[in-house]
Amino acid sequence: MGAGAKWAHGLIGLLLLASLPAGAATSVLIWPIDPVLEPDQKAGALWLENRGSAPANLQVRVFAWRQGDYQELFQSQRDIIGSPPVANIAPGQKQLIRLTRTGSSPAGQEQAYRIIIDEIPPAIPADPASQGATAAIRLQMRYSVPLFVYGEGLWGRADPEGKRNAEAVGKPQLSWRAVTVQGKPYVELRNTGPVHARLTDMVVQQGSQSKPLAEGLLGYVLPGASMRWPAPLAPSAGSVLKGRVNGQSAADAIRQGQ
Repeated sequence: MGAGAKWAHGLIGLLLLASLPAGAATSVLIWPIDPVLEPDQKAGALWLENRGSAPANLQVRVFAWRQGDYQELFQSQRDIIGSPPVANIAPGQKQLIRLTRTGSSPAGQEQAYRIIIDEIPPAIPADPASQGATAAIRLQMRYSVPLFVYGEGLWGRADPEGKRNAEAVGKPQLSWRAVTVQGKPYVELRNTGPVHARLTDMVVQQGSQSKPLAEGLLGYVLPGASMRWPAPLAPSAGSVLKGRVNGQSAADAIRQGQ
């Protein structure tokens, strides 16, 4: 990636849906939804399957991803290549997208990327009654899949076969605090660990009250980053923030910081 390249704020959303024109019933199934490249993996696989009744024309791009000033930031890069970059998938068929490192990753570090899959519908047919060119490209659907890549000495996940050093499996280190932004209560989470934190089913408990921050997935906090989300109530010193981190089966309390 170029040293002078700029990071774009809010370049992509986690999922962008637009209305589908009649007769263009496409539906793309993507798996796995949380791909990783461990230190001993040169490449990984992402599968796209067309569950709809019309062909799906898809563009695949991989962006570097970081967080700063409580924003999601994205940048073009060449460290991870998705191939093929364009796929035309017939109804009922699937396509393998190969995710390949072009070089080595920094030892002991996690690097975050976003795989962006844009569904591009056919050009709009020209209207004989109008003058000039009327054909256009319409963006129908956008999917965003997180990708985490690890350097030597840091594993993203435990190995069920026990071949990896369990102590080298990275764990996030989270703390939270209550903040006020433009007069409204927010919860701010900081991650000082070596790997990301994926936050789901997060709730604020205050006395007898328990209010969810979001239903299901709240979002991510990358290593060394802080992120904020609106709070359903104004947290106090006695408030407890609980939720599931990186898919763990039970919700845990997150320690309150300063």
